Amino acid sequence: MSAIAFDLPEDVLTVRDGVMRFVETEIVPRVESNHALFEDQRRLYDQHGRYSADVQRLIRETRSLSAKAGFFAMCAPEELGGGGFGHLAYYVAWEAINRRLGSHTILTPWVIAHWAFGPSRVLTQVTPEASKRCLAGMMSGETSMCFGLSEPGAGSDASMLKTRAVRTDKGWRISGRKLWTTNSPTADWCIVFAITDAEKAERKAGGISAFLVPTSAPGFSVESIVKLFGDAGGNEGALVLEDVEVEPWQLVGKLDEGFKIAVYGVSLGRIYNSARAVGLGRWALERAIEYSQQREAFGKTISNYQAVSHPLADAATELHAAHLLGLNAASLLDRGGRAIKELSMAKSYSVQAGFRAIDRAMQTFGGMGLTNEIGLVHIWHTLRIINIADGTNEILARTISQRLLAGDVEL
Repeated sequence: MSAIAFDLPEDVLTVRDGVMRFVETEIVPRVESNHALFEDQRRLYDQHGRYSADVQRLIRETRSLSAKAGFFAMCAPEELGGGGFGHLAYYVAWEAINRRLGSHTILTPWVIAHWAFGPSRVLTQVTPEASKRCLAGMMSGETSMCFGLSEPGAGSDASMLKTRAVRTDKGWRISGRKLWTTNSPTADWCIVFAITDAEKAERKAGGISAFLVPTSAPGFSVESIVKLFGDAGGNEGALVLEDVEVEPWQLVGKLDEGFKIAVYGVSLGRIYNSARAVGLGRWALERAIEYSQQREAFGKTISNYQAVSHPLADAATELHAAHLLGLNAASLLDRGGRAIKELSMAKSYSVQAGFRAIDRAMQTFGGMGLTNEIGLVHIWHTLRIINIADGTNEILARTISQRLLAGDVEL
């Protein structure tokens, strides 16, 4: 029986169920048969810190199999050849995938095209020539991309970009640095954001443009892999662009209006991360409940002690609220609303609720909760990261308060 009093659209449920059948048939067996690979950092990463050849092969397999099954591009617009499903289907599918796969997070982001890694609404603004060159590979899952927005001095305030695109006879020449660019170590393409009109950018009236750049372009390099939590490698890169030549076909959207693409991309990221936080939180909670009913201490299962059961009750309450916030924000977006306040609320609350749920699950397991075997530590790391990614909780609180003070007080 569902804990939600309203019915989700039938097409959303149908596609979710189809995705989950695909996950059970194709992804779960690959996760289980490659457990040793994913758990051993000496095999997970190569000598440079990138995903190893075996991991990259499994990621491409996941993308390609999903594309053949019709799920990879299910939320990409129909004009790109995708399924055209909206934000609600995107949220519901991601929540279900993360709840099922839990701590096995290496293949999870590739079951459906992530907005910044594969075909999504972001690519509707590329030129016909760019579409001809990159779209087929991305739609089939053969290639992937990354989103070059953040910089060493431009994180939450993306308008502080230092990367410049200077006009040339053939197009533009881009120079600058990017940081925290997820998937850049193995991506084939990068959407690079650069200042094209410094005066407009300073007035926050535009002046930022987006360009589709092959990562093999002369002057484009991954300077280093960003390693987190003591890991031997990672999937985030620090990029350097030294006089990278781009032509008019590589401009994404209108000149000087690329920041709109960045904002929309980050909004999709907030839906994705809201769903991911709820799904992973539910995965952790379910395992903690099961363990609390088995583990005995002082003659009783630990579920009998309020010090154990009440934190789990709090986690369930918060996850339920976060789930409803996410469903509502996605539904508002599908109706054509901007949902600025509501999406900010959903992302901020969901990632905090998910993080607390995982932390409480770890506490329930005691020392076992810290082991690689249980898997909670991996998603604890994931949720800690997405409390920052695609808008920190502090930035989201700022956005919510600005909307309220501007008169958007409907709750």
